[in-house]
Amino acid sequence: MMKIRDIQSEIMRLKKEKNICILAHSYQAEEILEVADYTGDSFQLSVDASKTDCDITIMSGVRFMAETCKLLSPQKHVFLPNPDAGCAMADQMDRQLVTQMREKYPDYTLVAYINTTADLKTICDVCVTSSSAVKICRKIDNDKILFIPDCNLGAYVAAQIPEKTFKLVSGGCPIHACINSDDVQRAKRLHPHAKLLVHPECKPQVCAMADYIGSTSGIMEYASSSEYSEFIIGTEISIQEHLQYRCPDKRFYYLSQKLICPNMKSTTLIDLYHCIAGTGGEEILLNADTIVQARKCIDEMIRLGST
Repeated sequence: MMKIRDIQSEIMRLKKEKNICILAHSYQAEEILEVADYTGDSFQLSVDASKTDCDITIMSGVRFMAETCKLLSPQKHVFLPNPDAGCAMADQMDRQLVTQMREKYPDYTLVAYINTTADLKTICDVCVTSSSAVKICRKIDNDKILFIPDCNLGAYVAAQIPEKTFKLVSGGCPIHACINSDDVQRAKRLHPHAKLLVHPECKPQVCAMADYIGSTSGIMEYASSSEYSEFIIGTEISIQEHLQYRCPDKRFYYLSQKLICPNMKSTTLIDLYHCIAGTGGEEILLNADTIVQARKCIDEMIRLGST
């Protein structure tokens, strides 16, 4: 039987030997983050990996994240440690549905959240992340925006830009969307001095009760640098654990036990070990046309974000 520290040591040895870059999304387990070269939000991880000289990149997260990594580094081999690690939000819309929406709202700019498949990105105008969505949508040269697939993130963005018209669809993260105001009230009763930090994928009624709204990296940075010492974390439950390690002098509480993503939890340290050892995982393969077409909406996000 191998212990966690033994598996981690072998992963560290193998990644150096094989010139492999390991990416780990913030929702991954702490033991995976400890062996990763980069941790954080999905798009930034893909950017970080694209700047390395590694031949192989392993994205410890979910499939759409690995696809984005391949889009930014098409010349590299990109692997997903657990082939079953999907995303309920990314999979809830297909090309046919989005094409129909484009036909229904032809004068709207189609904005795709990064949490979409590479295939859907090929027919969208611009991509956004949770941290850049407001800035990008504000800079789009059109006052009509069709936002997919997360209606809660879309509602949050729309509230920040009232001068524009937004069309939202009924979609989003089922984990964040399951939280309601009753959950918030319960958590605040239990921890009356704690600040509430939530992800914008939460419902508007939950966001309205928050002290801070931001991406996973934004939440972690806010809590780490804040003068306050108690926080209720309104995103995937792993963030509470990571913050406990990062700031042992502070106290962190989960908003609800319902905030557990089975897809993020499906990847284990052993999955990562087998992937890096060449005995597991799945290589992400995208055809040249998909890469070219899907990159357009990402490149537009980068262009708007840099102006």
